[in-house]
Amino acid sequence: MIRAKKVYVRTSKADEDRLFACNRESARVWNECLQLAKNCYLKYQKWISKSELQKQTKGKFHLHSQSIQAVCHKYLFARDSAHQTIKKGHTTTRYPYKKKNHYNTKWAKDGFKIDPTGKIELSMGNHNGKREKPIVVYASNLPQGTIKEIELCYDNGLYLAVSFEDGQKNKEYQSGQAVGVDLGEIHTLAAFCEKGQALIVTGRKIRSLHRLRNKKLAEIQRLQSKCKKGSRQWKKYGRAKQYVLSKSGKQLQDALHKATHNFVEWCIKQSVSDVYIGNPEGVQRNTRKKKKTNRKQAQKLSNWSFGQVKEYLKYKVAQEGINMHEVNEAYTSQTCPVCKKKKKVSSRNYACACGYQEHRDVHGARNILSKAVHGDIRHFDVPTKQKYLRIA
Repeated sequence: MIRAKKVYVRTSKADEDRLFACNRESARVWNECLQLAKNCYLKYQKWISKSELQKQTKGKFHLHSQSIQAVCHKYLFARDSAHQTIKKGHTTTRYPYKKKNHYNTKWAKDGFKIDPTGKIELSMGNHNGKREKPIVVYASNLPQGTIKEIELCYDNGLYLAVSFEDGQKNKEYQSGQAVGVDLGEIHTLAAFCEKGQALIVTGRKIRSLHRLRNKKLAEIQRLQSKCKKGSRQWKKYGRAKQYVLSKSGKQLQDALHKATHNFVEWCIKQSVSDVYIGNPEGVQRNTRKKKKTNRKQAQKLSNWSFGQVKEYLKYKVAQEGINMHEVNEAYTSQTCPVCKKKKKVSSRNYACACGYQEHRDVHGARNILSKAVHGDIRHFDVPTKQKYLRIA
């Protein structure tokens, strides 16, 4: 199984400067990819191919050849992803166009050497017929396993993102219970199992982190706007913003990992084999932000990290031999499974005139599971045994 780990390293001042130079050079490769693609499209009315892009960037930059290819591949992936999104009807999506000053540098296969003592040599390739001296860094917490790739990243300091093969395989799929999952902004996720067990994982810590981050950024931005652009104080406030973003990003990532980990543990206890998750894609775009009454709600939705939750769940459930499926969740939170009438509720509980009552998020998870299992919304005639979890 391929996994990734952050590795903090130490090196000499000269090699540290060379590492920063690598990321600046990678940015030049990215900008060149943008220009080549634009020129090709204007001339031939079609995008540049992978082979032609690699051919025109080969040997032009002061990096290892595989590092240059890695940037080209990232550009092609970003372009293809934008194309697929546009095909789905998202007209606001744009192809890659922004130029960069810094870009992560990647070394793969023959681009690095690792000594058992923790010494890492990052190759810079051959230039002008001579092999350049490699960049040497030292790490004390390298992962156990076969290291596949090393990527140079920056977050208030340089670190290496190491991809490695840990030698473990995903568990085999075994038929068991099915679970419906409703992703939410107040509660990170709510789940309902066929037997009646339900789980609600609160997202209030995540919301509080978002609110604190927005408050701090607004305060710094207000102070920075009073300074002359480019001044010493203006730059100081810029560094403060980066610190707030870095710290809050790590806290949010930790909270989302804990939430998804708790859900997977609950699935194992319930002998779950299939997870059916609602797809809330498009909620933010469909929210009318121009109305004053919706501004607050629009800001909350913009902070909603449902994409990250799905990505974390995808690989975590796969490790346990659980299959994950996406389900269209249209009207699952409004439709009563007993009388089939639609009703919008503003409270945390869904109550219908026919007598049906349920927690709103568990109600949504019930209907998502019903759509996945039966093809339409039906009532599960089992009592709900609800469990509520808070993220510390």
